Amino acid sequence: MTDFWETLQSAWTWSQDFADSPWFYALIFGIAMVDGFFPVVPGDVTVIVGGVSAGAGDLNILLVVLIGALGAVTGDSISYGIGRFGMHRFPGFAENRREAVAKTSRQIRVRGGPLLVTARFIPGGRTLLTLACGATRQPYKTWFLRWEVAACLIWATYNGVLGFFFGDWFAEKENGETIAFALAFGTAITIIALLELARWLRARDEVIQD
Repeated sequence: MTDFWETLQSAWTWSQDFADSPWFYALIFGIAMVDGFFPVVPGDVTVIVGGVSAGAGDLNILLVVLIGALGAVTGDSISYGIGRFGMHRFPGFAENRREAVAKTSRQIRVRGGPLLVTARFIPGGRTLLTLACGATRQPYKTWFLRWEVAACLIWATYNGVLGFFFGDWFAEKENGETIAFALAFGTAITIIALLELARWLRARDEVIQD
């Protein structure tokens, strides 16, 4: 866990060094894409930093959001492709993750597309889900891609706007990068929990009515 926070801090500092350059748009796209199938550094960080820079007038918040979302959709699509076309080529990899993929597949059947939206806010969890979508051959164009576009737009908007409006406050704090990530993750988890509670209550009411 310590290594994760050190990596997060390094990524935050490194991102800020380039955040006032137009080339930062490419960095947002690249990290958001790689994060989709190789979640070492959360893509959330660069989108938040992009939002901070947009708040300072160096970048355009609309471009930050759209490019972040495009990178995320691309990365998640690559993860889907690995699950669909690549996992069977690595028996050891598939065997180690077979149970996790099976559990995730059951969740996909029960909860459907909204699961992609909620999973987008969980680093690592979203990669497992997109791999499972590919491994179980969920329809790409008619189901996966549509939900992915919605999920990634919501994710990028949330993180970009967070940085845009609270960038100065993060900068004043000693561990601003940790606070920013914790706030983004904590708020997202709270929203997810409320949505899950609403889904559970609705399902319970349907059972009672039957």
